[in-house]
Amino acid sequence: MKLTVVGSIAIDNVQTPIEKRENILGGSATFAAYAASFFVPVQMVGVVGEDWLPEYTKIFQDRNINVEGIEVEKNGKTFRWSGKYLDNMNDRETLDTQLNVLGNFKPKLPESSRQTKYLFLGNGAPSTGLEALNQIHDADLVVADTMDLWINIAREELNNLISRIDGLVLNDSEAKQFTGEINTLAAGRKILELGLKFVVVKKGEHGAIFLSRNGLYVVPAFPTEKVVDPTGAGDSFAGAMFAYIVAQNGKLDETTIKNALVYGTLIASFCVEGFSIENLQKIDNAAIESRLNQFRKIVSF
Repeated sequence: MKLTVVGSIAIDNVQTPIEKRENILGGSATFAAYAASFFVPVQMVGVVGEDWLPEYTKIFQDRNINVEGIEVEKNGKTFRWSGKYLDNMNDRETLDTQLNVLGNFKPKLPESSRQTKYLFLGNGAPSTGLEALNQIHDADLVVADTMDLWINIAREELNNLISRIDGLVLNDSEAKQFTGEINTLAAGRKILELGLKFVVVKKGEHGAIFLSRNGLYVVPAFPTEKVVDPTGAGDSFAGAMFAYIVAQNGKLDETTIKNALVYGTLIASFCVEGFSIENLQKIDNAAIESRLNQFRKIVSF
């Protein structure tokens, strides 16, 4: 089973209370695709500029991520984001955003990706997701991530996208913003009523909630003392969670869902322990399974 990931690819400058790092990999597709690659083969679709370095591409290739769908736009610059995290490591301030080639990005899926049965649309403009969906022949399961920006400025397009997908991932404040509900569960259920198979509400350091017509599942976050850079944690969680489901042939039974939530949580916990995807590059499946055993002891009762 293969998973196609469409989304932003960025070069970030990140400042935390611990350290400041410049020109590191970022973007929703970057984190989601890398996290997903621990579970299934991944095809990555995005756009970069001429400032994109060959060593960046090699990072994906070393994980056997198919980069055929990464378009290099001549005379363009890669999307760049600069941000500063406050002392609590939860709140952040955007210092600079340069859309560059991402501003006019219309994904061009290679033929192999157009045949995909599983599509993940990383956090990005709903129009990008719709453009990708129009090129897919017959997908079995499509999941998208979104954020407050698109709820504010592209609500109609976001509604159109939701009507064509199976699962939606967003955080708790965004779920409340989207629905007008003040309770997270009520907000999630209201979104589910739009015709989705499931909704996943991310709650950061407090875990995540999975809602479907068949059940409600909650997973706590893995207790991590060494938070270095929270950037991309949500994208990593979503990419790994969906990839695990894909690895189980897209099944949405209770066991698969619970395991998917746990593996998403674990990958996110590794992600925050380093800048960008640097810590994900250091781990392997043995490290993931070791942390899984720790998690089991923590949450069993």
